[in-house]
Amino acid sequence: MADTATPAEVIEVIGSTGMHGEAMQVKCRILEGPNKGRIITRNTVGPIREGDVLMLLESEREAKKLTKR
Repeated sequence: MADTATPAEVIEVIGSTGMHGEAMQVKCRILEGPNKGRIITRNTVGPIREGDVLMLLESEREAKKLTKR
């Protein structure tokens, strides 16, 4: 399963999301594969900071943008 994952570097932590703020929304740059260099928004769970590398099983899907209420 690890051989099909695509690495992506976190370039910005946007904010918390989820019903109780348990997930973080981040912008990340795809490092390999057909989408190399593309910047996408993803939701993550757990501790995360800029510079971390995520292993994405799917690099085409993006999270909805956070709205200010």
